Amino acid sequence: MSGTVHFSELPCSDSEHKIGVATLDNAAALNALTLDMLQLIKDKFVQWQDDDDIVCILLEGQGEKAFCAGGDVRTMYDVMRDTTPDETKAFCSHFFGVEYECDFLLHTYYKPIIAWGDGIVMGGGMGLYMGSSHKVVTPSSRIAMPEISIGLYPDVGGTWFLNRLDEGVGLFLGLTGAIVNATDAIGTHLADHLVLAEHKSTLLEQLQIAEWESVEDAYEVVTEILENLSEQVLDGIPEPQLLAVMEPIQEACKGDSVIQVVDNILAIEGNSQWLERAKTNLRTGSPITAHICYRQINDFHHTSLADCFRLELSISVRCALLGEFQEGVRARLVDKDGSPNWKYASVAEVDSAVIGELFTSLWSDDEHPLAQLGHY
Repeated sequence: MSGTVHFSELPCSDSEHKIGVATLDNAAALNALTLDMLQLIKDKFVQWQDDDDIVCILLEGQGEKAFCAGGDVRTMYDVMRDTTPDETKAFCSHFFGVEYECDFLLHTYYKPIIAWGDGIVMGGGMGLYMGSSHKVVTPSSRIAMPEISIGLYPDVGGTWFLNRLDEGVGLFLGLTGAIVNATDAIGTHLADHLVLAEHKSTLLEQLQIAEWESVEDAYEVVTEILENLSEQVLDGIPEPQLLAVMEPIQEACKGDSVIQVVDNILAIEGNSQWLERAKTNLRTGSPITAHICYRQINDFHHTSLADCFRLELSISVRCALLGEFQEGVRARLVDKDGSPNWKYASVAEVDSAVIGELFTSLWSDDEHPLAQLGHY
């Protein structure tokens, strides 16, 4: 898969400062992130963070369909299918390692980053989006962590950000891969600002004319501009879907085991197409993924950001070696037969020893590829 990232620096009216713009350009694949794209983002964002002239950054996707639909799992599939386990481990350790370093950088950045989440924001795209300080949705935004359908799990910091949503919401989203619209994204705090897609140029113009030379808090300036634009959204706002069944979702996710929670979700009353799709995703998704997601939410709620990424790197590589991830990508994205042959027929049949091994680190603390993230 080919793809790149374009970078530009827009001059501000004070002639001293600039607005950084990073545009994900892999439109044919809904701006899915290749390894090269992730490395480009990481390198440029490190440079911009140290450049006093850059006051804030807009991160966007090329085209109108997607901010970013995920990572380059097709390339990973080819590696998992065609190479030895050692080669698979090496490649996936490197790919996920660079991706998580990039996501961690955004989470810990000390300049405002505006993620323009127009269109599809899913999977690997959520890693960039949730790490940004100002998360924007438009009326056409569709946000999801759909990994249960491909036998992976909510990674790219999902262990961190899903645990920071209201009780039950993160677990439900991880187990069902449910798509969240703009209204629900604002209501569940997955997003910060709802802005019309056509107002992106206005946003950039207002950022360029801001009096940055006298600004004490760049974050406040960006927030004020986005809030003013949000007030201009008068129609076209989608009806809530998740929020409409928020109470039963939260009640369902209080079960004391993943088996109980799955049964509870499937028993939620309602006939909306959105809820039925969520149930179908859960019913047909990977039982192993369901177990991983349940443990992410219940056992790592207080884990630090850096340790969440270290945990996920090991789980992701182990998923690549296990075969469940490979089978899910084959069924959903390669052969597209829609019938993955999961290792277990149901959540109740999953061997707990398999899940325990997935959560066992591949590396010692000192040898971990993400050891340099520290203890943030």
